[in-house]
Amino acid sequence: MLRRRLARIRNQVRERLVTAFVEKHTPNEVAASFSVGVFITALPTLGVGVLAFFVLAALFTRVSKIALFASVVILNPVVKWGVYGASYSLGQFLLGPAPNASFDSVSLSMGVDVLTRLWVGNLILATIFAVVGYGGALRIVNEFRRRTDDEDQQPPDISVDPSSSHE
Repeated sequence: MLRRRLARIRNQVRERLVTAFVEKHTPNEVAASFSVGVFITALPTLGVGVLAFFVLAALFTRVSKIALFASVVILNPVVKWGVYGASYSLGQFLLGPAPNASFDSVSLSMGVDVLTRLWVGNLILATIFAVVGYGGALRIVNEFRRRTDDEDQQPPDISVDPSSSHE
């Protein structure tokens, strides 16, 4: 079940990136747009990330809108909870446990300490995801364009089907 879900997500991302490939953007622009999208989507923005996408798309013509929004498929709301848990764990590993934090006594006074650990870990993971996303998207874009160029340079197939001759 997990394997099928991952394959479906991979295919959705590939389809959206292929659409981005035919846009008038360089491979670096497509990969950078996807990378920025992954970075923003990985952050705990509570929906503000999508607004940031619209602002970036409106302000910068070099942003591939399709590649930017394709990142949402990778870090969908279901996956983000795992990212948040890993982010908090990483932040707690780096900064130590939040003082007086326990499941028995939750209070608002722990908020800053808990959020600090979440954000520290999340910024590190988002950066890693963005770098990996850039490399992966750039590789896919270049491979797609190379294949497309190879197909364009092939001579047309003019073979004759012997069964279709009209003698």
